[in-house]
Order: sequence, then structure tokens, then C-alpha cells
Amino acid sequence: MVKARRKSDLPAKICAVCGRPFNWRRKWARDWDQVRYCSERCRGARGKHSPDQGA
Repeated sequence: MVKARRKSDLPAKICAVCGRPFNWRRKWARDWDQVRYCSERCRGARGKHSPDQGA
């Protein structure tokens, strides 16, 4: 049986729009290097906010 990973063991990044940290997700496994945004909302607002303004 495979041991479960803890969330703290997963890689993390900082969102390019809101500046919040987000963790690796299984659906991003193939293209984790290209992931820049924590959510669809941030991806849609990519040109409207800067990280120090908040979302």
C-alpha cells in the first residue's frame, strides 16, 4: 500500500495575480512548470490586478 502524502510535502507556488501561495494539484501534474495562477478567477483577471493590491 502507498503512503499518503501530506499537503505540506507538496510543492507550492505564489499566484502571479493575487500573490497568495497555492499547492500542487493532481490535475496540474503534466504542466506544473507552466502553472502561474491559483484559480480560474485569477487567470481571468491577469491584467487587471497587481500582487500588492490584493484580489
